[in-house]
Amino acid sequence: MQLNREEFNRVKQQIEEESHLNDVCLILDNNFVANACGIRHLEWAAARGVRHHLTFEPNMAFDALRAFTDAHAGEYIFGFLAYDLKNETEALVSEHPDGIGFETMAFFVPERLIVIDPDLNVVVGEAELKELLSREVSAPVEVSTGAITMQQRVSREAYLQQVQRIKAHIVEGDVYELNYCVEFYNENTEADPLTLYRRLKDFSPTPFGAFLKWINRYLICASPERFMTALNGRYFSQPIKGTIRRDEDEATDQRLKDELQQSEKERAENLMIVDLVRNDLARSSQTGSVDVDELFGIYTFRNLHQMISTVSSVPDPKVHRVDAIRHAFPMGSMTGAPKIKAMELIEQYEQTRRGMYSGTVGYFAPDGSFDFNVVIRSMQYNATSNYLCFEVGSAITYDSDAAQEYDECMLKARAIMSVLHGG
Repeated sequence: MQLNREEFNRVKQQIEEESHLNDVCLILDNNFVANACGIRHLEWAAARGVRHHLTFEPNMAFDALRAFTDAHAGEYIFGFLAYDLKNETEALVSEHPDGIGFETMAFFVPERLIVIDPDLNVVVGEAELKELLSREVSAPVEVSTGAITMQQRVSREAYLQQVQRIKAHIVEGDVYELNYCVEFYNENTEADPLTLYRRLKDFSPTPFGAFLKWINRYLICASPERFMTALNGRYFSQPIKGTIRRDEDEATDQRLKDELQQSEKERAENLMIVDLVRNDLARSSQTGSVDVDELFGIYTFRNLHQMISTVSSVPDPKVHRVDAIRHAFPMGSMTGAPKIKAMELIEQYEQTRRGMYSGTVGYFAPDGSFDFNVVIRSMQYNATSNYLCFEVGSAITYDSDAAQEYDECMLKARAIMSVLHGG
């Protein structure tokens, strides 16, 4: 069964509006946006309800996930890894406050599932789709939330001071790149997560969008970045390092794009993470099989130009696919390098737990493939406490100008702030 665009949009609208009926719902949306190097698994998926779920056990998370994926190898499995799972991959801690309270890891086999490929062919869920298409079409429901104001956890002045402290660590040789992030938050706001999700993807359509409801917690995600995928006998990781704004004037926009392409600073940052990713993939791959398929590729999204590199390898058949993810988690683009020391300094200089931010959302497929994003350009919301937050960050290197790094963070925050202000 193949859908046309009108049918597809009708289905998306109906599923989104019924998402509140389940305690657990995960929607993945490619938004018809081209992925770097054209690597695409699906266009859209909606996993709702829980038929089987993974019980998280501290200090045994990846062992439990390996067993769970083996037990359900012939099924689709959806879920997420939060950033603080780093404490199980290395001897690290997370002691900062967490306003949202997502589990460190959760995976489930859904009760109901629809999967649609890039050509709008229905891979799973044909019977439900036919039933949905037989219903009358109603107008999309948008709940008016009013403008939501956010507080900035770290002031501009404090941010500039922290960057100078981080640069001192770089001079001392502790790290050579560190991803430093700051939180924006509202401790008591009644938000409608679905309305915010629709506004965010309309304002900033990206190839790794996600809407997650997990009991009383929500992730609203417009990520442009892939963490890791297994496809056609290879692993791929596609780190983003390098961001510049777009401009309405075509000539200016092209100049900005060229500026990003030629920036020695952005290339240096990107290359550092590419080297880290190559090492991460090598731990799970056949010797000598790690390649850089594209270095410093420039990709254009609605509001930003991004520098994306693609690294791939041939999986080592002796290494479980869950262990391949474990060897690369958390993603180097969100930590820095060397990774362990960078994560120690992140804990030292940041003031809140990242939670789902810098984590990953995705799925394992019955054919052995998998696909996981990088959770950035995202909001997290706890519907019980009414705590809403998002984070932005940038890579700090020896050549970083603190004021420019701050401006880059504000650029990344612009899309989310516009959504929250009702724009």
